Amino acid sequence: MMATRRGGADILEAALRVREAARSATSGAGGVDAVLAALSEVVEYDHASLTRWDPLRRRHTTLAGSYPDDATAYIETRLHRDPVFPVLRRPARGALWLGDVPGRLLAASPGFREVLCPLGIEDGVAQCLFAADGRYVGMLNVSTRGPRRAPDPARAVVTLLTEALAAAVTAHAGPPPEAFAAPGPAANAPRPGGLSPRELQVLAELTAGRTNRQIAERLHITPRTVGTHIEHILAKLDLPNRAAAAARAAAWGIGPAR
Repeated sequence: MMATRRGGADILEAALRVREAARSATSGAGGVDAVLAALSEVVEYDHASLTRWDPLRRRHTTLAGSYPDDATAYIETRLHRDPVFPVLRRPARGALWLGDVPGRLLAASPGFREVLCPLGIEDGVAQCLFAADGRYVGMLNVSTRGPRRAPDPARAVVTLLTEALAAAVTAHAGPPPEAFAAPGPAANAPRPGGLSPRELQVLAELTAGRTNRQIAERLHITPRTVGTHIEHILAKLDLPNRAAAAARAAAWGIGPAR
């Protein structure tokens, strides 16, 4: 039975199956392919993918998907530079459906012109996925050919499923980074996220909840320089704010010097 012919109760039932598949993928009992298969009962699609964001390589990696190779390559290596992506990345915005994107933004999007249009895509949804600590971890992309629009319950359900989808994506991120102490004499030691030694020092200070001025006094630099370092840290680690950066540092075992 096609998702567009189903009522709200049926779609919610299907959403529960998506959550169950996501939980299985999170625990390692199932694969991410099963998540996309279950999602097809919520919203009918021609192509879909779940990707994980790799902050070190600065690209997405497809965990499961049905897009052609050229579309997959775009999603993995170029989507994060598409003009539409900053709109998608806003944590509070929820899912972005193709029909809701302003025409001028679509006109500026290489992904729309070079990838979706040649595939005959007329509708679909993109949903950025965030971990509980605010980290951007990946994306759901769903595309349909022809005038099939998802029913209103399905549009709401896709947003409600993001927590489960984010957990499934995060579980397939590979082993967590090693615990890194605040930078010391070993200048050649590997550094997480490509952060400089000074950026690691600032990141370590954030775990203590210190202000820019307090950090500046401790590191003997200006508050403005501290602010610049924090901007670089958030950009390199793809984090939305300093609280999320502090949470990441704590997860890595980074702490301020005594």
